[in-house]
Amino acid sequence: MSASVGADASRTRVYGGLVLGVVAVSWAAPLIRFAEAPSLAISAWRLTLAAVPLLALTLVRGRAELSSFSARTWGWLVLSGLALALHFATWIASLQYTTVASSVALVTTQPVWVTLFAWVALSERVGPRGLMALALCLAGSVLIGARDFAAGGTALWGDLLAVAGAIMAGVYFVIGRRVRESMSLGTYVGVVYAVAAVALMAAHLFIDSPLTGFTPRTWWVLVGLALVPQLLGHSLLNASVRHLSAPFVAVASLGEPVLSTLWAVPLLGETPDWVQVLGGGLALVGVLVMSRDEAARQPPPPDIVPAAD
Repeated sequence: MSASVGADASRTRVYGGLVLGVVAVSWAAPLIRFAEAPSLAISAWRLTLAAVPLLALTLVRGRAELSSFSARTWGWLVLSGLALALHFATWIASLQYTTVASSVALVTTQPVWVTLFAWVALSERVGPRGLMALALCLAGSVLIGARDFAAGGTALWGDLLAVAGAIMAGVYFVIGRRVRESMSLGTYVGVVYAVAAVALMAAHLFIDSPLTGFTPRTWWVLVGLALVPQLLGHSLLNASVRHLSAPFVAVASLGEPVLSTLWAVPLLGETPDWVQVLGGGLALVGVLVMSRDEAARQPPPPDIVPAAD
């Protein structure tokens, strides 16, 4: 009886952490709109402010683990960090050209790429209900962004940047699934966030984009981006990827465009029309279907949350 209760508690913690992570990352797009800074600088500071404390903690608590990594593992970590850097660089730039609703809807088409990459690299399969959930979520995302695609011009460029961000997020998710099986969450995010931060900062050596001179409000926004969507949100999503399939976590993340669209109504005055409402509804139904499919196919084990994390 106690083992059953423990398993239920562990399962609740994992799914609860995933939900909290999705809510946290959904604040990213509205916050970015309040930052009066170039998109590359926003990306760089968001990752840097999050990476510094995590890397310091990793160097203190995870030195033995770091020294045990093979050259191959380090290669995967660097590749994951570069993919994360490109994800933020392209997606944050997209918000300069298109609406919050369209940008976050398109960037979360990442399940398409996660499913493809996970099939090739991890031999993961998605069942019939999972494929139906994926179709519903993608249909919802396409509906939300359909008007921007039709408009063309700068809106279309923003959409393409968001899709590029989705592809990079797919790479990031799948690599995380591969390497997180053999390392703690703290070590993984400490290294990967640091690699991404260094890459984005280094990019300023080749691009004429300021890194300083911003208003106090912008600096507060940058700190908020580092604390809530990055440290809290993405870390929880990384924890979920260790225990749930990469396609499931990515599909569950499609709750982000719905929530971001809701936050944008009072904060930015971007009221969604019926197309965006319909698309958001389809995405939520898809998340529900995929959740039931995941629970039926891969129930989490009792030790789902390791103490080391």
